[in-house]
Amino acid sequence: MSSPAFHPGLSALADRYDAFIVDLWGVMHDGIAAFPEAVTALEALKAAGKRSVILSNAPRRATVVAERNAELGIPVDLPDHTLTSGEDTWQHLNTRPDAWYRALGRRCYHLGPDRDQGMREGLDFDFVESLEDAEFILTTGNLDRRDTVEVYRNFLGEALALKLPMICSNPDLEVIRGGVREICGGAIALDYEQRGGAVRWHGKPHPEVYRSCFALLDGVEPARIAAIGDSLRTDVAGAKAAGIDAIFVAGGIHGEELAVDKNGDIDPQRLSDFFAGTAEQPDAVVPIMRW
Repeated sequence: MSSPAFHPGLSALADRYDAFIVDLWGVMHDGIAAFPEAVTALEALKAAGKRSVILSNAPRRATVVAERNAELGIPVDLPDHTLTSGEDTWQHLNTRPDAWYRALGRRCYHLGPDRDQGMREGLDFDFVESLEDAEFILTTGNLDRRDTVEVYRNFLGEALALKLPMICSNPDLEVIRGGVREICGGAIALDYEQRGGAVRWHGKPHPEVYRSCFALLDGVEPARIAAIGDSLRTDVAGAKAAGIDAIFVAGGIHGEELAVDKNGDIDPQRLSDFFAGTAEQPDAVVPIMRW
């Protein structure tokens, strides 16, 4: 299997598409500051008349993430829209649009750090302090950045015994914050699912969130939309399942494995070997999000 085509930046790909669905963490910023080249690239796409949606597996409301992006150096009005897995989750909890959600009770145990408390606002649920009082679990993330999945094994065992369904508002397994890897809520939810728990997932790579993006990009044919992201599991797999092209950012979460240097240089053989071992094949590769 041949490797997808490598390009030094998005300028070589922009004319193929009318809109882009852009990942956030690892592509636009590292959790501490925006990547200047990424901001410049999004500015160039906008100047070229391209539409964009920043799509993040962040377990927070979209407006909260857009405001945080501005603090990191990504202007709120730079993308046309910002959408998050948290927003998708909140909307489902608020409207209960299907049988799965309508079957949930009122009593929710929220597993997540204090910074995710905004996910509760405006929802007609009783948030309880113990699993024994809960009818379902909302997982937004781990409680401490140093935690591993093993920290939650007893908690998950109790939840399994009570047969509590879980909603996961962040399917990411890990993230790199300022160069340090941390687990995400998705790692906890995946462990729960693999042990037999029922999990409802929101965000990439699951199809509902892509349908929401297409609605925001009304009038653009899927064939003229590309997703830009650094995760094979979420960004590339999600894009392909949604029927759109995927542009893989090699210097993101897989950057260490691919030995992408600060100038964006990469060993072609290492890249070829990397894709030979995976079923998720993007349509193009760039070293980092840059023009």
